Amino acid sequence: MNSARGAAEALALHHRRRPPLSTVRVLVVAWLVALTGCASDPPVPIAASTWRQIDSDIAAASRAASAQARTQALAAMQRWMDLVYRQTDEEFIPWFSSYWTQQWLSMKVSWYTLSAEGEKDSTVNRLALYLQEQYQALVLEPIAEETAPEQIMQHATALYVRQLDQRLQGIGQRHGVPAEQFDQRLREIPAITLAPGASLYQLLHADPLDRLPAYAALIERIGATPAGAGDWSANPGIASVAKRTSERLVGELTTSGAASAVSAMVGRVAGMTISLGVAVFTAIARADEQPETETQLRNNLKAAFDEEWLELMRSPERGVLAGVHHLSGQIEGGLLWSAPVKFEPIRSGQPPWDTGGK
Repeated sequence: MNSARGAAEALALHHRRRPPLSTVRVLVVAWLVALTGCASDPPVPIAASTWRQIDSDIAAASRAASAQARTQALAAMQRWMDLVYRQTDEEFIPWFSSYWTQQWLSMKVSWYTLSAEGEKDSTVNRLALYLQEQYQALVLEPIAEETAPEQIMQHATALYVRQLDQRLQGIGQRHGVPAEQFDQRLREIPAITLAPGASLYQLLHADPLDRLPAYAALIERIGATPAGAGDWSANPGIASVAKRTSERLVGELTTSGAASAVSAMVGRVAGMTISLGVAVFTAIARADEQPETETQLRNNLKAAFDEEWLELMRSPERGVLAGVHHLSGQIEGGLLWSAPVKFEPIRSGQPPWDTGGK
């Protein structure tokens, strides 16, 4: 009798500890209904004046992020400029002014003149291009292993995005706007118009940043701009220095060419003597003129380089701040012409960079 009573009590205790299956189902349904109700809560009404203040705060955040990126780019460009000056003094100018380089350049002028059938402009242009290539190889390429305008442009653009993201944190909360509605506002603000385009929300939530197709296309377009951050050595200033230098070398070859013609007329032995005398005289003359030549070349290169450095800092299309100019211009300009739209919650499983076909 006692055993039967114990079994009954144990069964009752089991039922009390483990609710019936029907009860579990009811609880699950109630939980799902609660979740559905939360997901479909109507948006909080936000006054138009509040949205205007939010847009003003976003624009201020963009301007502050731009200033931070500009400061960083300026410091990086000053360091790059110092490296270029030092590399030019230590590598390019000694190479150019050496006797054997001058002789080699004279040989190239002779070859260019023969292949150009005596056309002086063609010879000058070919030698100028050769000098630009040497400047690229001796100065710019070694420095590019450490830093370069194109790298500075990419770093400045990425810094702008990070700074903007940090400054936007808390804006919605300060104005009493739920996070979902604030994010929806960010989706309506254009950041990149270059195809396929991207909103501010997409820009801030791309991780890594270059995974965003529109951002990658923007960086590629800036780098491919003629004489842009990725290739400034062919700019008119540097090219003019190379051209003036090649014109001087072509002129010197014309003088020495006249002496060679005289030596050919007086016979082999006398010709060798005259040619040797011309070579010695040229070497002595160039040695005497070397300090002046180096100073002039250094000043010409510095003037051209300073001009291009300023252009790389100022140009909104090809400079080191071109990416920042594009993003900040689109974002701040978009705030003037776009308005908050009806709030639509993000669908479950929707990636942060997907605007739902908008």
